[in-house]
Amino acid sequence: MAGKKYHQNHRTKKQTISRSTRTELQFPVSRVDRLLRQGHYAQRLSFFTPVFLAGVLEYLTANILDLAAQEAGSNRRAYITPDHVKKVLEKNPQLCRLFKANTKSLGTDKAYKSKK
Repeated sequence: MAGKKYHQNHRTKKQTISRSTRTELQFPVSRVDRLLRQGHYAQRLSFFTPVFLAGVLEYLTANILDLAAQEAGSNRRAYITPDHVKKVLEKNPQLCRLFKANTKSLGTDKAYKSKK
């Protein structure tokens, strides 16, 4: 069979897609997974645990930034500052309760205050 050409099956390597891309999240799912495993918070972790946690973190961050942008807009500012985030966390009782231990440190950075 001199006229037949044998075509080799060249398998093309599939391009790897990150878990963040697959789940359509901006937060890095792999980094959340690594930090959960390094922290030894549980003996075993489900595959979906870091995906869910990254989704929750992204949701909270988006809501806080949205409220801070509204606060900055009401003050006729183009940029969101730590003071805007602090005001949002103080005004919203649910967010205030969530970040109760950490709200004192927001907006008190000396390097930031010296730039004003």
